[in-house]
Amino acid sequence: MMKHVINQIVAVSCAAVVLSCVGISAQNWEENTITPVTNPIFFESPLIQSEVHPVFAWHRLDKSFLGANVDVRLYAAQVRYAVNDRLAIIATKDGYIEMDPGSDGWADVGAGLKYALYRNDDQQVIVTPGFTFEFPTGNRRVFQGNGDGEFNLFVSAIKGWDKFHFTANIGGRIPIDRDEETANIRYCGMIDYFACRWFIPFATMNAYTTLSDGKALGFKSEGFDLINFGSSGASGETQAAWGVGFRSRLHKNVDFGFAYEQGFTPGNDIFKDRFTLDFVFRF
Repeated sequence: MMKHVINQIVAVSCAAVVLSCVGISAQNWEENTITPVTNPIFFESPLIQSEVHPVFAWHRLDKSFLGANVDVRLYAAQVRYAVNDRLAIIATKDGYIEMDPGSDGWADVGAGLKYALYRNDDQQVIVTPGFTFEFPTGNRRVFQGNGDGEFNLFVSAIKGWDKFHFTANIGGRIPIDRDEETANIRYCGMIDYFACRWFIPFATMNAYTTLSDGKALGFKSEGFDLINFGSSGASGETQAAWGVGFRSRLHKNVDFGFAYEQGFTPGNDIFKDRFTLDFVFRF
């Protein structure tokens, strides 16, 4: 009798392990989706959910950009609150910036709204437009606080095939003072596969094309996502970075993420490479 009970326990335990990694799909396809790790300020997820999202990023500038090796570290915490199943209030930019060698200081603050305009669970599709406004509250010694603020308009979308997903975002930054900051358009994409709760690998690409010249600094490259230099020679230039990484679902409502990115466009680009670590706490 005891042997039979032990065998049953072992069988159930083994089945649970198998199902957790390669077994049945989630009852709700959205349970297998993930929030992007890369480009966290502007690669906004189309999902409507309440979450606290702490982020750490270590960004290394290409030596050709400033003539020296410069590291930038960002410590930030985003917040999103789902008013209902369609509308969310989002706070996407804040935090503290350290530049080595150089200075440190506070980043600008950005917040706004997003609305799931189209949702089809049978086709596993969500399309979510939205906007944020970045307030120039940061410190100029870390290239923040310049200009009179900027709007960020975007549309995010996700298409799922059970455990495989494709997420995309297209949007643009529109500064109020175009002498101090430049306008750009961006395009982001991510593919991921929910192999199991502990390992959800992804590959991503983020790119920005500068549309206007500012008058603030004589750079031929812009600041990608965190910084808007107001460069005077960047109009028409495209910056892009590829990335790979994974998420782990530590708990039903807690995700851990890691990503490595590397810039691949020629010229005096700001993007050498970047490491990003984050957590997503849903509530």
